[in-house]
This record gives sequence, C-alpha cells and structure tokens, in this order.
Amino acid sequence: MSTGSEAPPKRRDRATAQAIAYVLFLLGTLFLLVVLILTWRWDWFIPIVEARASAAIGRQVTIRHLQVRFGRITEIVAEEVTIANPAGFTATKPFGTIDRLIVDADVMTYIRHGLVVLPLIEIDQPSASLRQLPDGETNYTLHIASNGSSTGHPVKIGNLIIVNGTATVVMPKLKTNFSMTVATQNSSAAPDKNEIITTAHGTYGGQPITGQFIGGSLLSLRDPSNPYPINLHIQNGTTIASLVGTTTNPLNFGGADLKLSFSGQSMSNLYQLTGVPIPATPPYAITGRLNYSKNSFQFEDFEGRVGSSDLEGTISETMPANGSRRLITANLASRRVDLTDLAGFLGAEPGTTNTPGEDAATRAAEARANANPKLLPNTPINLPKINAANIKLTYKGTKIINKNVPMDNVVANLSVENGRITLHPLNFAVGSGTIASNIDLEPVDGVLHTQADVDFRKIPLARVMAATHTFAGDGVVGGTAHLTATGNSIAQMLGHGNGHLNLFMNQGGHVSALLVDLVGLQMGDAMLSALGIPNKTKIQCVVSGFTLTNGQLKTDELLVATSDANILGSGTANLADETLNMEIRTQALHFSIGSLSSPIDIGGTLKHPSMAPAAGPLALRAGSAVGLGLLFPLLALLPTIRLGLGDKNACSDALLSLEHERPRTTK
Repeated sequence: MSTGSEAPPKRRDRATAQAIAYVLFLLGTLFLLVVLILTWRWDWFIPIVEARASAAIGRQVTIRHLQVRFGRITEIVAEEVTIANPAGFTATKPFGTIDRLIVDADVMTYIRHGLVVLPLIEIDQPSASLRQLPDGETNYTLHIASNGSSTGHPVKIGNLIIVNGTATVVMPKLKTNFSMTVATQNSSAAPDKNEIITTAHGTYGGQPITGQFIGGSLLSLRDPSNPYPINLHIQNGTTIASLVGTTTNPLNFGGADLKLSFSGQSMSNLYQLTGVPIPATPPYAITGRLNYSKNSFQFEDFEGRVGSSDLEGTISETMPANGSRRLITANLASRRVDLTDLAGFLGAEPGTTNTPGEDAATRAAEARANANPKLLPNTPINLPKINAANIKLTYKGTKIINKNVPMDNVVANLSVENGRITLHPLNFAVGSGTIASNIDLEPVDGVLHTQADVDFRKIPLARVMAATHTFAGDGVVGGTAHLTATGNSIAQMLGHGNGHLNLFMNQGGHVSALLVDLVGLQMGDAMLSALGIPNKTKIQCVVSGFTLTNGQLKTDELLVATSDANILGSGTANLADETLNMEIRTQALHFSIGSLSSPIDIGGTLKHPSMAPAAGPLALRAGSAVGLGLLFPLLALLPTIRLGLGDKNACSDALLSLEHERPRTTK
C-alpha cells in the first residue's frame, strides 16, 4: 500500500528518462568536443585568409597550412605561402614564395586600446622573382588596397626577422639580371632589434653590379625619435657609390643626415643609377650631403674633382605633384677648370692622356678618338634621356687652366624644358673682352633645330697671342657669328648648317711670327719666302668674312694688312667631309722683283691641314686682280668693322687705301 509522499510511477519514470537523456547529451557533447579537438584544423580558415590577402595586394595568394596559438600574444603561422604573378603574365616562377610566415599579435592591447601591435614578424626563406618581359610588362607592381585601421592608428610592428631570403631581378630592356640575398641579424647598436642586410650580384644596365645594404630595424622606420641607419655601398661597372648616415621618419619624408659619394670613369654612367642625364666626363670623385623632402631630393654642398677640374655645388630634383616632368636644378662652380673636361657636352671624348684616374678602357677610348680622322664630334645628343627631365643649370669656371686656350673663365646658364635646350648665355672672358654666345636647340620630329649667335667683343690680341707662347701682339679683335642648323650632333649641325662668321683685328703683332707659329718652324721660313714677306712686318689689321651654306664654308673676304703688303685669301671648307681647299697670296704695296710671290695652298682636313706653296710658275701677275676682286666684298664689311672696332681703326684705313689705289677702269 503506497503512502501519499511517493511520486506516481509515471512521473518517476519520466524524470529518470530526462536525467538519462541529459547525461547522454552531456556525454555526446563532450564526445563531440573531444572529436573536434582531436580533428580541429585551422586550415579550414585558409580560404577566408587567402581571399582577404589576395584582395589586399591584388594578387592570388595561396597558403598550404595555417596554425594559430592563442595567448596574450597570439601566434599565427602560415606555411608554404605563394604570391602569384599578375593574371596573364607568362613566367615559369611565381612572383614570391615564403616557406613559413610567423606573426605575433598583441590581442590584449587591441581589446583595450584598439591598437594593432605586431611585436614580431618572422619570414623564413622568402623568395621573390621580379621579371620584366621584352615588351616592358612587369610582375612587381602591387596594387595595395587601403585598409587602414578604423581608429586611425597605424599598425605598429616590432622586430622583423628574415631567414635566408633570396630574390632575382631580370629586366631585358635595362640589360639587368642580378640576384639578391636578404637576411636579418642582431644589431650591435640595439641588441633587442634586428638590422636588415641585403647583398646583390649580377649585371645592371649591362654592367657588372655588386652591392650591400645594411639598414636598421623595421620599428625605427616609424619612430621619429629613433633615426633609421643606412649603410649602402654599390659598384656598377666603373661607378662606385656609397650612402651612409641616418634618416628621420623616412616613411613620412622627415629628413636625412646622409653622406653620399660617387666616383667612376664617367658621370654619364650615373644615368642608370640616378636617372639624371649627364654627358660623358673624365674620371671623377665627388662627395656631398643628401637630403630629401616630400617631393624633392637635394645633393647639397658637394665637392670633388672631374678630370683635372675641381667641382662643387648643389643639385636638387623635384617631382611635381601633377606628374609632369621632374625638375633638376643645379648650381655648379669650379675654381680651376680644364676645358677638355667639358668636351663631353659637345659629344667629344673628354679629358686627355694626362687626365688623372683613367683606367685602361678610358685611355683606349681616347686613343680611338685621337685616331679618328674627323675633328667634329659625331656623338648624337640622346633626346630620350633629355626628355626625361627639365633642367636648370648654372655653371661658373673661375679660372681656365688650359695653357693653349686664350679664355680666362666661363659662365653658362643651361636650360632644358620639354626637350628644348638653351644656353643663355654661354660666355668666355678673354682678358678685358668677352666671347658671348646664345644657343637654342629645339627638337622637331626627333631632330634638333639649332640657332646660335656669337659676339666677339673687344678681345685683346695680346691675350690671344699669349696662348701661342711664341707670338706677341697688341690690338683688339671683334666680330660676330650666326648659325642655323639641323642635326643631333656637332658634325651633323655644321655639315648641314647655314650662317656667317666675321672677325676683325686692329693693330696686331708681326705676321712673320704668326705664320711660323701656324705652320711650324721647319716650314715657316718657306712660307714667308713663298709669300714674299720680310722676316718682320707689322700687322695693321685683319678682316675676315666667311659664309656657311649647307655645310660649305666659303670666304672671299680674308685680308691681313701689313706695313709692307696685303695678304689676301679665299677658298672653301666642306664641313660635311671636313676637307679644305683654300689659297692665300701676297699683294705688295710697293713693286719690286722680290715682291713677286707664289700663292699658298691650304688643303688636307680640319684635323690635319696642310700648307704648301702652289705648284706652277712664279709669274702670278693675276694675284693683283684677285686681290682687287676681294676688295669689293671686304668694303661691304666696313659698317660692321666700325661697329666692332670703332669709327677710327686701321682696318677701315687699309680698306679705304685699297679702294683709293684700285684702277678706275676695267681696261
């Protein structure tokens, strides 16, 4: 018989069943948890991570294996990471691979402050393959998506460890194929941080390249109070460059304290490293301070030598925000300058066999230039390089040291704007006088159209003759020159040029000494005898007028007036093939048997002219007629002569005297 406190059998059975079911549920859940723990794979999240990474860099990213170890500092490990080439890019190797990537994340800092802090990034055996196809397409331009923190705080990265990193760079258009190694090691300056070490070996720009870069830890890149150290050394062909010092907040262009040094056989080789077009120079070595701002780099207060010349100044490069041509501004100066060091600006081989620092290859290039039978430089101006930048350059050479050049100093203002080159002015001081030039070179359909105007202003003859070291004289030289031409080299310009050259000299020295100096001591006396000139006869004036028509330089207006005779000249010079065909003869002021003279033929080439008495009988009475024929174009120069030398001068007097003495009839 049951009591009233006992539960009914059905209710008791239901409670028992519920208890059993609950126990079974707990056991099942526990079993499932055990199974999940035993079978859990973070690899299940790989598709999500791959999709986010691929979207971030615009490339397909694949991961073979993924692990996460939770803690206050959570460790994320990705293995066998591959970054693909751009879609459609044909290459046998992917853009990059990483054997193992370890990222430590400070979870608590993110939870408390919303800051993304990565105390450690370790990259094991990364490999990159940077390629450029023959058509110029590349695989190394990444399109990074903007995914900054919503809090506005940048990602803070601590230590970076790179183990056995490698890279290869192949760029056929740049004649470049080199390999690199990248690794980190403990920094001696900050033992808790790792510095980056990179080495390079191969070819760049068709020349062998070796290099080493040592940089500070990644953390100091974003820390303005901790300057980032840089130690870079590169040798590319004969060019050696080094950059040593620190930068302040380099990611935000905060500034720098860097020493930059360049040396090599020619500054033209710097184009591959700097992108700045510079003509060929002799061996050089310069050192200065490198600084930078948001859109500008400055190479400041540099000094050194170029060939036999010293060089100092500042160069800055500015990249306009609108993406137009970059602007290069240079203020350069030399206390002592050898003009042969500047020959590269004309397309000639710079320097001489006595230039210091030349290697065997440079001396061989000079030997080839000296062996060239042509005088006019035929090296074209590289218009694509010129078009790469706008340039504003000022240069002053305080003292020209060439003993055989009468110039004392040089001042040049060079401008390149949209490929158009102007020299305004290019001036040389000669004693108290000046050779003043304005030159304009405008590219039209890939060909330079040149205009040049030159004024010879009150040049003292004594300064000009002092450069010969054998001929003394006084007086003043003046004149003008004008040239219009097409072509991309000096030889092409003059070979297709048109213009004129007029030079006048008032009260000179002794013509006998001049001729001896021109043709050499051995032949000098023979020239004087053939022209019927006494050992010493004073030059009263020199008048010359040359016309240039499509590369043919012609004169019928050459007069050297002396106290005893007038020396007259005519002929042509073909500037296209550089051949000479000229003649000079003497017209005695007072007839005597000894005054009968032979003409002198001037032939050969511009580089190797020849002078010799003309073949044939001595009786050349036509010489007087030739001289009178020259008189008429010479008289046309009287206004220009008076403008250059003044109203009262010996040249005007000599021409008027000849005009007065010529016959008044043709019979």
